Amino acid sequence: MLRLRQYKPEDAATIISWCKDEESFRKWTSDRYESFPITAEDMNHKYIDHNGDCEETDNFYPLTAFDENGIVGHLILRYLGEDKKLIRIGFVIVDDARRGEGYGREMIRLALIYAFDLFKAERVTLGVFDNNPPAYRCYKAAGFKEYSEREVFLLGENWRCIDMECRKEG
Repeated sequence: MLRLRQYKPEDAATIISWCKDEESFRKWTSDRYESFPITAEDMNHKYIDHNGDCEETDNFYPLTAFDENGIVGHLILRYLGEDKKLIRIGFVIVDDARRGEGYGREMIRLALIYAFDLFKAERVTLGVFDNNPPAYRCYKAAGFKEYSEREVFLLGENWRCIDMECRKEG
């Protein structure tokens, strides 16, 4: 059974080990880190010392997914906007040895419960690059729909980022 818990500094080494090359790293972090590879200290510096680069306090929530065998995934939730009605999911990653087993979809399902039921958001958004079809399919299966797209310059080329949303039912 998959569960989410608050991110701990000791999670960083495991999480960053899942990015074996810069392309997979950029699919995970976009342009949020200047260089590849990063260290556990880099991740913890961003998350703990800099509140995930969020200006507002109390709006950045890094979460770690785990099952009976240990850590299997990671994502963050953060509020966008002062009214606290919109949450953005980001930095979604699953252990590369466990991909294709449904962990991503289950992590997103649990994140939506957090966003809608605990944080009382009305809308949840995320971005996915079009060169990451497994992630796109995962988000579609979880109920996300496209609402816009934009270009992000990464690795010497423009990557198309598809912004998706899920709205609270009822």
